Amino acid sequence: MSVLAAEAIALTLGPTRVLNAVDARFRSGRVTAVLGPNGAGKSSLLACLAGLRAADSGRASLDGSAVAALPPRVRAQRIGFLPQVADVHWDVDVETLVALGRYPHRGRWGNGARDRAAIARAMAETDVARFSKRRVETLSGGERARVLLARVLAGEPEWLLADEPLASLDPAHQLDVLDRMRAVAGEGRGVVVVLHDLNQAARVADDVLLMRGGEAIAHGPPADVLTPARIADAYGVRVEVGRLPDGQLYAIPVGRG
Repeated sequence: MSVLAAEAIALTLGPTRVLNAVDARFRSGRVTAVLGPNGAGKSSLLACLAGLRAADSGRASLDGSAVAALPPRVRAQRIGFLPQVADVHWDVDVETLVALGRYPHRGRWGNGARDRAAIARAMAETDVARFSKRRVETLSGGERARVLLARVLAGEPEWLLADEPLASLDPAHQLDVLDRMRAVAGEGRGVVVVLHDLNQAARVADDVLLMRGGEAIAHGPPADVLTPARIADAYGVRVEVGRLPDGQLYAIPVGRG
């Protein structure tokens, strides 16, 4: 089992303390949803875990080793990061962009058979293979979001860190992406995903990390974290929590305070 951990991570951006000694352990084979209101520090935590932002103190570790100390190529092979906003600056087709996800694995002679198989699989899993030859600049926001996810999946990372991957997707593709994350965890890899929808988190997550004001205030199974008291503490809203006939947990905001 692989463990990705935040070890007392503190981070200040400008005048704001965005992370305050955050401790959390994430295990492979599981999906962890990171929840919290705007400004809670969710995106900053993911960037630190991915080794893309240096903490003021504390560290991110992967199986006991500091993420920041890993050689960049090794880190890119082991941790795949999907940012909240990812601009594409190259006028390329979809397949070419997805293929960039294989760069950390690529040999001196370019993409081999395994690379090509991984690229094709990632495009199929994200429903973008049908427009593989379209230029990226012609895609809608939701289509582009799926292509960027495919690029990360093509790298077959041990850990998938995704920051609000559902933001521009229609309901059907939201469900597809959540199912893909469950499949990644089912393969024994780890998934840490920032979400805003409490019900989507309840649906996909094995564990939920709830944040507020740069701190982790609860971490555990959805039923233990998504309670009326904890949600009110984090978001300042009242929620109705229950279960659907199939046993699925739900949490519906019904008012402020």
